[in-house]
Amino acid sequence: MKITLSSLILGILASATLVSAQTTTPGGSAGPSAGSNSASSTEATRSDAYYYFTLGHLQEDQFELNNNPDMATQAIESYKKALELEPDSAVILVRLAEVNADSQHIRDAVTQAQQALKIDPDNVDAHRILARIYVRTLGDVNAGQVQQENLTKAVEQLQAILKIKPNDTYSALWLARLYRFENQHAEAEQVLRGVLQQEPDNGPALEQLSQILVDEGRSQEAITLLTRAAGDSASPDVYGLLGDAYAQMKDYPHAQEAYQQAVDGDPDDTGHRHGLAEALMEQRKYAEALEQFKKLSELEPESADNYLRMAELQRRLGQMDQAQSSITKAKQLAPDSLEVLYNQALLYEDQDRFGEAIKLYSDAIARIKGQGNAANSNALAALYEQLGDAYMQGHNYPGAIETYQDMGKLGPEAESRARLLLIEAYRSNHQIDPAIAAAKQGLQESPNDPVLTRTLALLYGEKADPSAGMKLLQGMLQGNNSDQEVYISMAQVQESAHQYGDAEQYAQKADELAQQAEDKHTAWFMLGSIYERQKKYELAEEQFRKVLDQDPNNDQVLNYYGYMLADRGVRIDEATSLIERAVKEEPNNGAYLDSLGWAYYRQNKLPEAEEYLRRAIVREGDDPTILSHLAAVYLKLGQTERAADFYEKSLAQWQQALPADYEPEKVNEVEAQLKTLKRRLAQKAAPDGAKPQ
Repeated sequence: MKITLSSLILGILASATLVSAQTTTPGGSAGPSAGSNSASSTEATRSDAYYYFTLGHLQEDQFELNNNPDMATQAIESYKKALELEPDSAVILVRLAEVNADSQHIRDAVTQAQQALKIDPDNVDAHRILARIYVRTLGDVNAGQVQQENLTKAVEQLQAILKIKPNDTYSALWLARLYRFENQHAEAEQVLRGVLQQEPDNGPALEQLSQILVDEGRSQEAITLLTRAAGDSASPDVYGLLGDAYAQMKDYPHAQEAYQQAVDGDPDDTGHRHGLAEALMEQRKYAEALEQFKKLSELEPESADNYLRMAELQRRLGQMDQAQSSITKAKQLAPDSLEVLYNQALLYEDQDRFGEAIKLYSDAIARIKGQGNAANSNALAALYEQLGDAYMQGHNYPGAIETYQDMGKLGPEAESRARLLLIEAYRSNHQIDPAIAAAKQGLQESPNDPVLTRTLALLYGEKADPSAGMKLLQGMLQGNNSDQEVYISMAQVQESAHQYGDAEQYAQKADELAQQAEDKHTAWFMLGSIYERQKKYELAEEQFRKVLDQDPNNDQVLNYYGYMLADRGVRIDEATSLIERAVKEEPNNGAYLDSLGWAYYRQNKLPEAEEYLRRAIVREGDDPTILSHLAAVYLKLGQTERAADFYEKSLAQWQQALPADYEPEKVNEVEAQLKTLKRRLAQKAAPDGAKPQ
């Protein structure tokens, strides 16, 4: 953007003999008269300089209007002729520097702006040109030293401008940005507060200052600042920034409120509406979030992302046909997008069409590998992970294991992620020893990896070797708040070993160290599950209620709490309501579907129980508890043979269970039921009067 001419030049143009916009030289019919007897030689020279300056300015205007490089060249030549006649004119030098900068003749522009400052050190326009040039070069260089030099020069020019014009908001905002880039947050804050003293509702200044405050952990200061600004101006942008601050604090209800006010003030601003949609999603208000993304799809009709978010929400709401329509629309807008492919595959998985999802991922992997582009390794790793997950959901554990092994060959980062996935695949397939071996191998390569260390400790716990697991975890303790996660892992190891007293103590220590609400919730849930294992149901309920009071939609707690009640036959209606809320949050979670089916069984709603338990088996087909639940439903329906079949399957799975998962009481119950059913079936099949052996 061209800098406005100074009042001096406007005066010159007003008093000079103006010419038409053609490249006529002085002395011609259209130029200044060279033979005038009424003007001195000096006045004639100045008049010629005015002429060339005016001509250059007109040519510069044409360059900016049409982006024609020829006009830039002509403007430069005209300004140079004017400068030859008036070599000490800072104004001409500034215009020459400006057009050189705009036409990418950077070295000439810098030289001319510096010459202008030698003549007029307080020439703000010259300082601005240099600042702009130095800022632009920051993203164009690779050498760190050169970048630092240009950054320093840009800061010096902006400081000079503010010294001359303290109220120059544009320069102040740029100076604050550069201070932030250099991590000089105190200096940036001082500049920004100065801007806000002049303009309390300046959006960019509020945005920068609030971001500094949030980055420094001063989120409440940011909210106070923005709340005051919102009250003073009622600006939609300020409310949007306030929503951002609340969202960064994960205070999504207040974020929703702020974003809503921003949207009400400016309904067509997509940024505010995106913020509102995300805040609604974080609160699991899926239907309301969906409405916002529908409006965004109208405001941004060419954006595939909005349709993908709609598809995600529609899947969560069980609107599978609508989700397919949204994915189809996204594919039309972005036919080669991997995100579209992911969403299509996820829809297939939600519909239990695992084979079709696997084919999608496999075809995409083959296509990317065929391109032979090493830059696609991240996309390839993501596809391998999704493919492995599809195999896992379809209970094809060998397929998942092979997939994760292939993923690990893509490089160090992919290998680290693939190893954790591989361990889980081994564990899900009851291959505890290969899982432990994979974790040990990872620790040989990365001895201080905390995630691998905790994973190996938990595997030892599942193998009924808690002492080995505890030894690993004790070596991780540092005597500070970072021990919170370690104590949670210790509690899990001891719970697996049925050492509930020790598990309680470690969970309580984790609770004491927890700083964030989410960490508190984890500790309370852990304590609740430990109490439930010991049949201390009132204490367990107390912990679960503590979580739900702060996080009413915590699906893990809703499911566990509801199942605990349903399994005991206590407060069945309440239990069913709790589990239904969990299923609403995670409609394809096999454990939650099982809990709901079992609650319906307790209510004697046998068709509903059968439906949900069958859906659970699709997701968790090798879980012995789910299999025995469905057997109980068939037994109550009088379908003895089907009941016996599922009890047989349940017993077979119990025999393969990991030591930590093995529950003798449940195994004995299944064996007793199966024995009774087999006797009954034998009696039914025996000839009249014969007794089965």
